[in-house]
Amino acid sequence: MKEMKTSTAKKEKIVKIQNALEEEHRIRQAFKDKDWSEIKSANSWVIFKVMSEFVEGFEKLAKIGPCVTIFGSARVKANHPYYKMAEEIASQLVQQGYGVITGGGPGIMEAGNKGAHKAGGKSVGLNIFLPHEQKGNVYIDPDKLITFDYFFVRKVMFVKYSQGFIVMPGGFGTLDELSEALTLIQTKKIGRFPIVMVGKKFWIEIIDWFKKTLVAEKMINPEDLDLFSVVDTPEEAVAVIEEFYGKYMLSPNF
Repeated sequence: MKEMKTSTAKKEKIVKIQNALEEEHRIRQAFKDKDWSEIKSANSWVIFKVMSEFVEGFEKLAKIGPCVTIFGSARVKANHPYYKMAEEIASQLVQQGYGVITGGGPGIMEAGNKGAHKAGGKSVGLNIFLPHEQKGNVYIDPDKLITFDYFFVRKVMFVKYSQGFIVMPGGFGTLDELSEALTLIQTKKIGRFPIVMVGKKFWIEIIDWFKKTLVAEKMINPEDLDLFSVVDTPEEAVAVIEEFYGKYMLSPNF
């Protein structure tokens, strides 16, 4: 037992050293002088790669129909209440006629795709290459899985092809996606689609900070707090989406 612990500790130390060396290499590369041919070659490759990701995304998603995106943590396990809640939300969305889009990975994303898949609806996964080799989960429709290199291309796809956003508890990535959606709606770059934050206990402190700091210091307007709803149950989350489109007499087959 002691030998196993020692072996594990050594492996963890090696991984930390390797990560540190890789990080140092990336930092040094940023300061390295490059000649014109290197710059031109690298930039051209990036431009074409970005274009190819946009083209693939537009081609695959153009005909998916009305969908709701579910954001949330990749770290949540299948026995966690948040996982089960995301799965149920996805299932209910499908029953109302919507497809479901997720980031394509594990955790909440997997739950969203699982709920959509089991309910017989469209299950879309916008996966991304990460250092830990995130893979698309098994509940995504095979013809609706896209894997990106660039976060910003992936974000465009989320926003362009979603009729609403369900934001489950999550970390930095989830906060980034929430902030992106709020910013685009606040600045009228996209329509005012519903944003539903699920889990009042989880979100209460950041919402208090919005009120007590951002509004108080005039960083946002008080009415910007109306850009999102906060709920506790799958039924409430789906009801917000349905009520929003009900005002415009629209249904998922529009």
